[in-house]
Amino acid sequence: MTLTDDIALWTSERHCLKTVEALSRNGFAAVACGTALEARDYILKEATGAASVGFGGSRTIIDLEVEASLQAQGLEILNHAAPGLDPEQKLATMRRQLTCDLFLTSTNALTVDGHLVNIDGNGNRAAAMFFGPKKVIVVAGRNKLVHGGDEAALQRIRTWAAPANAHRLSRKTPCAVTGLCANCSSPERICRVTTVIARKPSFTDIHVVVVNEDLGL
Repeated sequence: MTLTDDIALWTSERHCLKTVEALSRNGFAAVACGTALEARDYILKEATGAASVGFGGSRTIIDLEVEASLQAQGLEILNHAAPGLDPEQKLATMRRQLTCDLFLTSTNALTVDGHLVNIDGNGNRAAAMFFGPKKVIVVAGRNKLVHGGDEAALQRIRTWAAPANAHRLSRKTPCAVTGLCANCSSPERICRVTTVIARKPSFTDIHVVVVNEDLGL
């Protein structure tokens, strides 16, 4: 690691810690992790006692590779992206995620003042983040951190996360081709539900894991 890399790592660590402090003030159970491996270990530990685990379709959670380990522990896996599910089964799984013991996801953007900002197509992921599951774990890499408040967070989503996800999901939208938001009216538009979780909801135990590595989109 060069001196430049070391300084950059230290700087991003400061930003992560500042965000964790803000999240804690806002009522969330917040923790900073230096690596994705630490975040993975945190999830496996917090899953103790859960019977069912829902997956919100997050690229971050997929990359952490926790599903197989949780399944090996005998937990029921609720993943609407599992191969072989027909449309009705996918929808039924999404609905069951709303009442699972543990819901795992990331966030499209996380402001340094501790707000979780998301734009969804169906709203299932956003809904499960703030009401229903007994426990929610949100993992956010340092690339999701945003300075400048909620509007800056929305700008990050529109200019980066949404086009990238539309492309990943092979949606027939302008942004899936150009990489640029066109505020389209496509039937396959994925930007339909916008949420800002500014404080921990009264009845949901939300843990936010801020990781000093780039994770997800």
